[in-house]
Amino acid sequence: MTTFSSVHALREAAGADLGYSDWVLVDQDRVNGFADATGDHQWIHVDVERARSGPFGGTIAHGYLTLSLVVPLMADLFRVEGVRMGINYGVNKVRFPAPLPVGAKVRAHGEVLSVEEVTGGVQVTNRVTVEREGGEKPVCVAETVVRLFQ
Repeated sequence: MTTFSSVHALREAAGADLGYSDWVLVDQDRVNGFADATGDHQWIHVDVERARSGPFGGTIAHGYLTLSLVVPLMADLFRVEGVRMGINYGVNKVRFPAPLPVGAKVRAHGEVLSVEEVTGGVQVTNRVTVEREGGEKPVCVAETVVRLFQ
């Protein structure tokens, strides 16, 4: 994990490679919980029996579940001391190049694209690539925007 001593130190990190997070298992319980939380119970996510004969050979995680994992995965990559609050400000671009089979492990690779001043803090744009263990393509590539306040 990379630790920045302040948002001022983070400003110098534009262009930095943050490395890789730890692996996280995406199991059926997590997918079912996401389905319950969002109301998206499409069979490719929650019907294990039907999904076996479906296009992916089993259940797959929701794309937005995969995207939501960016938050804890990025928290594994860097932190900034002296920050009283961080908020997700938005996403500039998101793609899901490959499905995420349930039971797979994922990790994130992070890169700081830019750091800009905003009132009371900074706005950080990161490129996050979520990869599946043993996968050929990433399961999610996103350009996320967070605001960190001192």
